[in-house]
Amino acid sequence: MRLPDEPDIPAQINIVPMIDVIFAILTFFIMSTLFLTRSEGLPVNLPKAATTKSQAAAKSITVTVDQTGNISLDRQPVTLNALPEAVRDLMGNNPEVVVIINADKNASHGQVVGVMDRLRQVQGAKLAIATTANTSRK
Repeated sequence: MRLPDEPDIPAQINIVPMIDVIFAILTFFIMSTLFLTRSEGLPVNLPKAATTKSQAAAKSITVTVDQTGNISLDRQPVTLNALPEAVRDLMGNNPEVVVIINADKNASHGQVVGVMDRLRQVQGAKLAIATTANTSRK
């Protein structure tokens, strides 16, 4: 029951709590998508190449050679002699696997060639060398 001296208050929808909920949901989606990308290799300074092409593969294994010559296989340190066997273990029964070599641009050429030579001993492994696109053309 309403008293005659009460003023009519128009109905209002307060949207501030709804905006807070939308920002919370947006933050959740942004944070969750950051964890969807997989980074198998260690951070190295890749050389630039003008003819860079992307290769799609069902399964890829990443071998990283840093500037000091340390080798890692999917972020786990490995020696040059143990590299072929470790790659075979990761390949399992998959006959077609792309092995991506992330070699720092300051890594010695001999070290990278040694890694490539060991990886060529693995039956069914296809080699790819990671580079960054060179956007400045002369």
